[in-house]
Amino acid sequence: MNLCAFGQDSGVALSSQRDCGMAAVWQQVLAVDARYNAYRTPTFPQFRTQYIRRRSQLLRENAKGGFEPGLRRQYLRLRSQLLALRYGPLSEQSSFRASSVRSSRTTLDRMEDFEEDPRAQGARGHRRSVSRGSYQLQAQMNRAVYDERPPGSLVPTSVAEASRAMAGDTTLSENYAFAGMHHIFDQHVDSAVPRLQFANDDKHLLACCSLDGTLSIMTLSPPPPSVKVILKGHGGPVTDFAWSLSNDIIVSTSLDGTLRIWNTEDGRCIREVRDPESSELLCCTFQPMNNNLTVVGNSKHHLQVVNISTGKKVKGGSSKLTGCVLSLSFDAPGRILWAGDDRGSIFSFLFDMATGKLTKAKRLVVNEGSSICSISARSWISREARDPSLLVNACSNKLLLYRVVDNEGTLQLKRSFPIQHGSQHIHSIFCPLMSFRQGACVVTGSEDTCVYFFDVERNTKAIVNKLQGHGGPVLDVSFNCDESLLASADSTGMVIIWRREQK
Repeated sequence: MNLCAFGQDSGVALSSQRDCGMAAVWQQVLAVDARYNAYRTPTFPQFRTQYIRRRSQLLRENAKGGFEPGLRRQYLRLRSQLLALRYGPLSEQSSFRASSVRSSRTTLDRMEDFEEDPRAQGARGHRRSVSRGSYQLQAQMNRAVYDERPPGSLVPTSVAEASRAMAGDTTLSENYAFAGMHHIFDQHVDSAVPRLQFANDDKHLLACCSLDGTLSIMTLSPPPPSVKVILKGHGGPVTDFAWSLSNDIIVSTSLDGTLRIWNTEDGRCIREVRDPESSELLCCTFQPMNNNLTVVGNSKHHLQVVNISTGKKVKGGSSKLTGCVLSLSFDAPGRILWAGDDRGSIFSFLFDMATGKLTKAKRLVVNEGSSICSISARSWISREARDPSLLVNACSNKLLLYRVVDNEGTLQLKRSFPIQHGSQHIHSIFCPLMSFRQGACVVTGSEDTCVYFFDVERNTKAIVNKLQGHGGPVLDVSFNCDESLLASADSTGMVIIWRREQK
């Protein structure tokens, strides 16, 4: 979808068109690089991925320089000619200009917005991507572009060449061939570890929380892997936590009825916020565009936005669900919040970026009486299947994948995957680099002590990989930023770090 086509003011139409032209040219340049990327260092696919990411970053930065579009187009022609001389011509070399809209799929998830937007600034000035089109219009355009795909197909193959080039034309099974155990942490042995998560954009730093009342921050480099600091202070089991965008703060919730804010460097508790209802706190998440705000869910069915700088509730930032609030997830722009409860319902809320006010929008009953213990939102499933999606664990012996069909967070079931999940609080994730892979992958824990990788494109035999080694139900999984490591935690307190097989 052409992001430049939305939200333009008539008074700046000419300038916007010029910006769009420059953005389109650098997207075409990146498309050229992506299509030739499979020929670079054929024995080192990781280098190819890093190369195309760095190229995208540099091209995006240069696009802000205001160079003449004519010069950019001349650069595009010269680069195409040089790459053709170096690697040989491609069969569809002449089609780059005609497919400028499709070439935008080679950009990165975090580079979808090409212009500076003050609303897209998170904590400490971090920049986040913001989609300007509505979910409904995006879904309509997706269906219009891909109406010729085979029935039941989620990821059209006719436009997958760029993504396959980035991945080096390897299969999804090869890309997610995790087998070797890199390390095992057991500092929380005999107490379940319900959540774990790698730090944002980090390969070696991760944290977990435990029902023993503590959290751990672990580092994997320099070797050997070690526990960096233990966060102590909660008076009851820790149920959830979240990293701030800059990784200098962690917020955590506990059955002791408190939200705590921690300094991740020295493990100090910066602030303690008590639930005004003295109820158990079950989940939390940062507002992605404003890390001063955290949303917290409790056992008395209430959802509350809290300003962690002041420790006070945000006026208008509360709502009530039909049951205990177990799971939370924002969309990437931070405008829609989904919340799941222990009665089988998922609610969507519209989030007012200026005031922090929550407005209840939609409700979906997934499975009456079952717990919605995990919700994970993603703007694009893959570069070719662009529908905004939600991944849900609902204690129904299935992992559920939903399509977000409008800008109020309405959900439509896309497909499901069989897993053993009847009572435990199992979590799942989207793979962070699936944009670069052939197909699209999701990963989940399971009560049968295994970690499962599913390809959302396959209608049959969707399991891509299965990891065995835990001694109890696997409760949570997390990738580091480049997918070289996967962490998983179980009900016995064991955390396993899995290493990708080296080809």
